[in-house]
Amino acid sequence: MQQVPALSVDSKPVVQPKVFISYSWTSPGHQEQVRRWAERLLSDGIDVVIDIFDLKEGHDKYHFMERMVTDPEITHVLVVCDKGYTEKADAKKAGVGTESQIISSEVYAKVSQSKFIPIACEFTDNREPFLPVFLKSRIWIDFSSLEATNQNWEQLVRLLHGKPAYQKPQVGKPPAYITAAADEIASPALGKFATFRQAFITNAKNLNLYREDFLSACIDYADTLRVRTNPGLDTASLGQKILRDCGQLRNVRNWIVDWVLLESGVATSDDFLDSLLKLLEDLRELKSRPAEIGQWSESWFEAHSIFVYETFLYIVAALLKRGSYNVLHEIFTSRYLRPKSERYGDSSFDSFGSFYGYSEILQTVFGEKFYSPAAELIKRQADRPDLTFPAVIEAELLVTLLALVSEDVRWLPQTFYYNSQIDFPFFMRAAQHRQFVKLATITGISDANALREAAKAGYDRLNISQRPGFYMLNRSPWECMNMDKLDSLK
Repeated sequence: MQQVPALSVDSKPVVQPKVFISYSWTSPGHQEQVRRWAERLLSDGIDVVIDIFDLKEGHDKYHFMERMVTDPEITHVLVVCDKGYTEKADAKKAGVGTESQIISSEVYAKVSQSKFIPIACEFTDNREPFLPVFLKSRIWIDFSSLEATNQNWEQLVRLLHGKPAYQKPQVGKPPAYITAAADEIASPALGKFATFRQAFITNAKNLNLYREDFLSACIDYADTLRVRTNPGLDTASLGQKILRDCGQLRNVRNWIVDWVLLESGVATSDDFLDSLLKLLEDLRELKSRPAEIGQWSESWFEAHSIFVYETFLYIVAALLKRGSYNVLHEIFTSRYLRPKSERYGDSSFDSFGSFYGYSEILQTVFGEKFYSPAAELIKRQADRPDLTFPAVIEAELLVTLLALVSEDVRWLPQTFYYNSQIDFPFFMRAAQHRQFVKLATITGISDANALREAAKAGYDRLNISQRPGFYMLNRSPWECMNMDKLDSLK
């Protein structure tokens, strides 16, 4: 049996399908079969016009045929084609011949339309359907047997209702390699992510190697922007350089976030977690001074400090979006090996607080005073529709909560200056016990009262309520984290 291709539909939406059935009274059995199809169409929400029901005594049958074919209310004409219909149509015999001439003139006048649908009821010995000449180029539907009718019935009904099973997707965005800036294209990381993504989707062997290759390319690209010699710039020029570097490093941020969203979207593996923790260590090193520099200024490394801070918040936001609460717990409880240039005595490891970043130099670029120039830049660079700036603020609130309950971590939620009237769904939902369990998984504290006590001690330790600018906001971080209502609804 021939596989019928998907039929196109007119772009104009069909509100109420109404069809006219054109056929030949080849035999009483054939007429009865067409009548049953008409009744079945009616039961499927499709109005049907057919001579059996609508052509009454005294009506002009030729006028009836012409009106049905040309009537704009008729959305489709089903041309039921068997050997008898085809012979009469091609020979232009009375009845079917007249009707088919009316139809053929419409078909030839409007070649591209799909109003006229051939229903193939009979085949030649060579398995070619009997179709009139004017319909031979049209896509047809096989109704030559009971099995074929049942198999293809849904296709016909979907077509008549304007709801095909396969609809053409909307045109998407051009590939990243088309829209990427020249500096982005120059990095092999973009291509390596595409390779990793394909390997991940196809469950290819040696996935670890593809992942490592991609992440190394990200770090290498970011490393090329690190300052290794005195830039010899005044404050204003250095601020402009930091701004340009952060713009380029945003590419790396997005590549890393794409990877986290992809791989954390399924059951996360130990390989993913190990790779993520190693990546965070590598990011930590990027914000430090390169080992070969003997004299330096901390301001030289502000671009990478902001980049690491921003990327860490986006990673947390991506994991929250994917519901990877166990991975978040590991991120907040792990220790990260310090860069070699910052290891002193027994102090070889840092907490997640080491991903915090800030900038003073950027004040000279923005031309106005901000409580946090770094947060202002992160807001300006928040260009991802899948992780909006409010999602980044919520992620930083979560990081802040973990800092509050960790005695050795200091963290000021800089993006919180922009909270305005934003709601934070993850914390709002945590009022319910089932949702609070997710927060408990991240913090490792299963009792809401114990979490509140630990957070309150941290709130006082970090003096959050007295931080410059926070007291002027209409809501405090404590309120936005919904601390007083956690686990209050069973």
